[in-house]
Amino acid sequence: MKFWFSAGVVVYFKRKNKVEFLLLKYSNGGHWGFPKGRIEKGETKIQAAERELFEEAGVRAKIHDKFEQSFEYFFTGENGELSKKTVYFFLGKAVYKHVTISNEHVDYAWLEYEDAYEKLTYDNAKELLKDANNFLLKNIL
Repeated sequence: MKFWFSAGVVVYFKRKNKVEFLLLKYSNGGHWGFPKGRIEKGETKIQAAERELFEEAGVRAKIHDKFEQSFEYFFTGENGELSKKTVYFFLGKAVYKHVTISNEHVDYAWLEYEDAYEKLTYDNAKELLKDANNFLLKNIL
């Protein structure tokens, strides 16, 4: 079994009383999710998350170091080998809303919480968004 480690960011943008979250539509499978990618050798989880956010969406964000969550899942690779992936997520406040998606994605959306929750494809991403939103409400907003 192979083991993979990735990092990503639940990105939000706040203007006045409006908070929006960035979702990306992946070209591989067409699901909606958050920017994430493999942690490269020598990188911290936060460095990887920031790099992936910029590579996949062209966005810079200030990471809140008090929010970190992870989840694990199993998948079968192209060669049929079972793999386990652990993904670490952080919460980040976007410096700007301009997005330039990479070729790994076909669309993006800035959405308020309820709409983002409905658009996310996977339950683990929905739970992550719920936890991130609750963290924002209690600690930031």
